[in-house]
Amino acid sequence: MAHTAFTTTTRGLQYGTPPMLLFEQAKKHGIWNPSEIDLTRDRQDWEKLSRDEKDFLLRLTALFVAGEEAVTLDLLPMIQVIANEGRTEEHLYLTSFLFEEAKHVDFFSRILREVCDAPPDLTHYQSPSFKIIIYQALPNALQALRTDPSPEAQARAACLYNMIVEGMLAETGYHGYYTVIDRFNILPGIREGIGRVRLDESRHIAYGVYLLSRLMTSDPSLWDEVEMTMNALYTPALGVISDIFSFYTPAPFGILHEEFSAFGTAQFQKRLDRIRKAQNQSQHEIDSETEAFIQANDA
Repeated sequence: MAHTAFTTTTRGLQYGTPPMLLFEQAKKHGIWNPSEIDLTRDRQDWEKLSRDEKDFLLRLTALFVAGEEAVTLDLLPMIQVIANEGRTEEHLYLTSFLFEEAKHVDFFSRILREVCDAPPDLTHYQSPSFKIIIYQALPNALQALRTDPSPEAQARAACLYNMIVEGMLAETGYHGYYTVIDRFNILPGIREGIGRVRLDESRHIAYGVYLLSRLMTSDPSLWDEVEMTMNALYTPALGVISDIFSFYTPAPFGILHEEFSAFGTAQFQKRLDRIRKAQNQSQHEIDSETEAFIQANDA
């Protein structure tokens, strides 16, 4: 399709809007190199762990790296849909998504190779619940945008990617890492990298909430699609968390299955409640709330 005009030479970029504020944060906080994180102490700490402790962290890392690779592979259709709609500010910000997700793949791969000394094949750590979301639901929802750019399809994709994979599963995974690291004062390089990954993901989630809210402001009936998608994914998403703990009695590091299931459920409900609120908000109210959230969370 030939171009007919460019935003920068017609109306100009709208600085100060949520997408541009997120883009500014991505330029400020997203430029970090996974290869520069020192994992020397982490390797030493790893050698002192018990077999179950190693297996638990290896399982968590294997799930993370597969999830990060999945979104890196499947994200382009979402970016293309936003570009085709002429939402230049959102498109500019979304250019950072692939770069950041690819770096996350790189970082977790370094942990597997340099800390865990892991074998190449780790697919046995991927449970049926994990495969339902990462192998099936996520690519189906994102790839569907290639032929169906409708608001309904966009809402399904954002629910899968931003609300479930990042907002529920990844956030619960970070909670697991930090619980172990803080409790035992170990793995400083992984702590540094996870902190940077989490900051990247927080911007992604903020955009997902913004996108879903924007869609529902235009069409409040989309709430039915959002609620149905989220509820359909809740059980397998919670299953991913439960499956991790099913292999250990008791769980390593003294962590509790109930705590992490409750944490994951709370993350799910928080995302759902925030999106539900957008049904009765104007675009101005959504922009103002999003801008305030972004600025308050600017490290």
